Amino acid sequence: MRVAVVHDWLVNRGGAELVLGRILRLYPQADVYTVVEFLKDEDRWLLNGCRIYTTFIQRLPFARKMYQNYLPLMPFAIEQLDLSRYDLIISSSHAVAKGVITGPDQIHVSYVYSPVRYAWDLQGVYLKEAKLDKGLRGLIARLILHYLRLWDCRTGASPDVLIAVSSYIARRIDKTYRRPAEVIYPPVRLKEFFPGAKRGDFYLTASRLVPYKMVPMIAEAFSRMPDKRLIIVGDGPEAAKVRAAARSNVEYLGHQPQGVLLDLMQRARAFVFAAEEDLGVTLLETQACGTPVIAFGKGGALETVVDKVTGVFFDEQTPEALVNAVGRFERIEKTFDPSRIRRHVEQFGEEVFDKKLKACIDRATQNQRLSLAA
Repeated sequence: MRVAVVHDWLVNRGGAELVLGRILRLYPQADVYTVVEFLKDEDRWLLNGCRIYTTFIQRLPFARKMYQNYLPLMPFAIEQLDLSRYDLIISSSHAVAKGVITGPDQIHVSYVYSPVRYAWDLQGVYLKEAKLDKGLRGLIARLILHYLRLWDCRTGASPDVLIAVSSYIARRIDKTYRRPAEVIYPPVRLKEFFPGAKRGDFYLTASRLVPYKMVPMIAEAFSRMPDKRLIIVGDGPEAAKVRAAARSNVEYLGHQPQGVLLDLMQRARAFVFAAEEDLGVTLLETQACGTPVIAFGKGGALETVVDKVTGVFFDEQTPEALVNAVGRFERIEKTFDPSRIRRHVEQFGEEVFDKKLKACIDRATQNQRLSLAA
């Protein structure tokens, strides 16, 4: 089969890009289509040597650093991609990739990380972060997001098969697109994340420092517990707030290479996670290291963390709730078994992902053949 894989944009190596890399190993003959491609040389292995095609946005002024400013043009840009020569299209989508135009004789399977969150439930956070929540510019931004919601709903009906990264996202897909979605969890790189030799005496959190990740709140909570050490890894627009909330027992390291992060995950007493996330691959990677987690009990975390077996939950995104959760964790800390935590994550491994995704695509292909034969 002639295969095309469509991804929103290729700029940094994140969870979605790691999934894309796994898809390209399942279909090494595929061509890749994306709005823009500015990957660093050290991350280009993700593309598996596949040919890359981009949209006209790639050539617009300042696209490398300001590609997200072209969001209003992205639905139009993705619709201009000519995929007519392909039999199978796999889209990897958290924004616009699922909106590619396909014909009745083509199969389109879309792996959806989320409906466009900054156009739906995160609209307020997105506008505030971009300083577009007031005035005429704010009104124009809201009109653009209104258009994007309409486009998102319409194109949600286009793929032949929708796959969700979690049951939580499957529910959001059903609410937004009024369609069912099969759940296939993203792959965890079990060979790269594994238990270490010994534990340290610190807690760890690591993420992009954006508002919904609630990292300043985590820093404030640990500042109220001066006898407990917290290490923060990550960078982003909330960095100044993190520094302002931190006290002497909170160490902010900024962005760190993968090897340093792995070492910290292996040695931490627990990993702290305060976001309402679609799934939370970092939670799975941490548990693959045999490390328990302290997580906000909403969203995808409820599907990846087992209470009192691989971690503990807190119910509100407040310093008080997190302080109480740390106390509960420490009272049962000795009951957490790194080997059992590791075994729990094995159900999310790369081979499991490969098998389920291939089976889903094979079923879609077989159903189309039966339909055409009828």
